[in-house]
Amino acid sequence: MQAELEGKVATVTGGSRGIGAACARALASAGARVVITYSRSREQAEAVVDTILSEGGLAQAVRADQADLAQATQLIRGVAEQWGRLDILVNNAAVAVVGPIGQSPPQAELDRQLTVNYVSIVAAIRAAAPLMTDGGRIINIGSGIATRTGVPGVADHAASKAALAGFTRGAARDLAERGITVNLLQTGLVDTELSRGTGGNPERLLQSVPLKRFGTPEEMAAGVVFLASPAASYVTGATLDIDGGFGA
Repeated sequence: MQAELEGKVATVTGGSRGIGAACARALASAGARVVITYSRSREQAEAVVDTILSEGGLAQAVRADQADLAQATQLIRGVAEQWGRLDILVNNAAVAVVGPIGQSPPQAELDRQLTVNYVSIVAAIRAAAPLMTDGGRIINIGSGIATRTGVPGVADHAASKAALAGFTRGAARDLAERGITVNLLQTGLVDTELSRGTGGNPERLLQSVPLKRFGTPEEMAAGVVFLASPAASYVTGATLDIDGGFGA
């Protein structure tokens, strides 16, 4: 195992699959002790933990619905209490609700999207800030549609991601005094269950990506490990686009 994050405690929300699972495995490989959250996919979450344990790492899965603000904040307090510290917070959990204006999905679905993609992340960061060690790392997983939608039907989803981008920059200013960095990793088209589940024509979508392929969860996770590492100690309030050139 590498040791650049040895002794650190990391929390990854939505860590049972896709980008979250890849982040959890990558952080553990770099030496961090990792707590992942899941809402429904208990078996998948336990499989991620088992993989990390089998490779000599330390990990735990905790059920927490990010749409429930009480659960989102209690998770943070629980990690800090059980593990004695919190060094890295990766806000990865997200939902995607798409549909053209005028044919919008039910309001309850739109409200849940805004809560999971933005409001719960704000709540988690507010809960983590007083508990996090000086020099800690907060990494928000966003999307390139915050700055370039690329296709119709994603206005509400893009708005939730744009709000997260703005809060990331503001939080970076507020927490800089303690050396806590807050950064945004904006993904492009990534081969995950979430991206496949939003429908659409993959070939058409790929026309907007200069590299003409989907990214992998592991490629996103590599960016997270960098932002969590000592090498990124002077990076805060930044947006790292890992999108195959989608935003170019």
